[in-house]
Amino acid sequence: MRFIKLFLVGCTTIFVAISPVANAKPLRVALSDDATSLDPHVGNIAINNRLLNNIYEGLVRRDKDFNIAPSLAVSWSQPDAKTWRFKLRPGVTFHDGSAFSADDVVFSAARAQNALSSFKASLQGVGAVKKIDEMTVDFIMAEPNPIMLLHLVSFQIMSKSWSTKHGVLLPQNYGDKEETFASRSTNGTGPFMLVSRAPDVKTVLIENKNWWNRAAAERGNVSAIEWTPIKSNGTRIAALMSGSIDFVPDPPNQDRERLKKTAGVTLQVGSEPRVLYLALDQSRDTLLYSNIKGKNPFKDHRVRQAMAYAIDSQLIINKVTRGYGRPTGLVVGRGALGYAAEMDRPTTVDIPRAKALMAQAGYGGGGFEVTMDCVNQTPFAEVCLAITPMLASIGITVKLNMVSFTNIFPKLRKFDTSFYVMDYGTATMDAYFPLEAILNSVGASGSGRGDGNWGRYANPKVDALLARIKVEMDAAKRNALIAEVLTIARDDVAVIPIYQTTGAWGARKNIDAPYAPNSYWYFYRFKVN
Repeated sequence: MRFIKLFLVGCTTIFVAISPVANAKPLRVALSDDATSLDPHVGNIAINNRLLNNIYEGLVRRDKDFNIAPSLAVSWSQPDAKTWRFKLRPGVTFHDGSAFSADDVVFSAARAQNALSSFKASLQGVGAVKKIDEMTVDFIMAEPNPIMLLHLVSFQIMSKSWSTKHGVLLPQNYGDKEETFASRSTNGTGPFMLVSRAPDVKTVLIENKNWWNRAAAERGNVSAIEWTPIKSNGTRIAALMSGSIDFVPDPPNQDRERLKKTAGVTLQVGSEPRVLYLALDQSRDTLLYSNIKGKNPFKDHRVRQAMAYAIDSQLIINKVTRGYGRPTGLVVGRGALGYAAEMDRPTTVDIPRAKALMAQAGYGGGGFEVTMDCVNQTPFAEVCLAITPMLASIGITVKLNMVSFTNIFPKLRKFDTSFYVMDYGTATMDAYFPLEAILNSVGASGSGRGDGNWGRYANPKVDALLARIKVEMDAAKRNALIAEVLTIARDDVAVIPIYQTTGAWGARKNIDAPYAPNSYWYFYRFKVN
């Protein structure tokens, strides 16, 4: 029997006897960065969601063919136009052994809709959640939601009794760097349960032997996961090549060809609807972190357009991403519902035209200096370094401020930025998700509108169109409205799309790791041969 430390909030350390780990062949996973929080209603970012997806569950899920399938709900119906009724799965228990019931769904819905939560979109349109009986809940809609089930995939359910016991009735206040029991500890119903958590060092999960779906034909044989952040690309890839690590889901672009040729290693490549883009402060009258005083060059459409003409997306793909990616003119990636292929025309590089626009805007002489915030991890750091000389060619001198993945989001949420490089995917696999986050005007606290719009782009017509898309039930009309938003965003240069990412997973040859279109790691489907 092996004893493993369990790290909890408040520097408490306890020891738990875990027999299964002693006999298991753990799947050893290495990543460039760690999850920022274990609270399932905080930090709606890929690294968090991909880990917590293995611990917590929602009412519905994606099956192996990526279709919507029952999860903690066994069925659903619409008794009337404003009601979704979910029949809950009987016999499900949380990792602490407590029974799952309607009370947990009602509690989790209120928590996910709290102002501190970044998962309000997962319950888009929901006005109230009511318990009908122990295993039945009604979602009463305040407004229609044409992709209700797609949104609910991201709605993770917590135990009401556990949350009450440990004082985590509200989501963690991540913006103020609050630490809570739920940010370091978990209690889901999913296929894996947390054994130990040492942030930025190692997280250990073991198989939940009481999981309701353990007999599924698609289930693999992974019984333990060791999740280790290794920031150094070289060290992480060397660990995979040597066999001390089994799975690296973020191999740097420059190492992918080498992995293809390495004995004992396989590389899976797949596209996902995730777009990397440049965003600019379009709100302040005086630009922060710049030598220009009393005005904001980024509020001038001519400057934004000049920047778009100066950035060579194809060169970035050729030199930085080593061919992994595709140039795009949209913030919605191919593969998402509402993607408009006929509109996806990347801006053609035109330096003379860019310089002329800069001159017309009054910056044709010395140009200006400005600081760009950039994540100090691949591929963001390399993209920022590539963009810098491109903008210098039209008179914009960029000073790079490299920020850790953990620290950049609190900074951006305070709008403490002049411009930055970011990427955005779509957990729903639908265009509305990134459009509302990136292009909607920043709404009142807790509204969910503009949650990723840290440059504070604002266009009342876009807001009005997004409000219509949100409730439009006719697919053809909805797609037409999405195309209209994409057209306005392109003409406004709301943000500057650079490329759609191409994901890749590196693994030892004895690991069967089925790739998913959203690039999520469904560890319960993995096999160690």
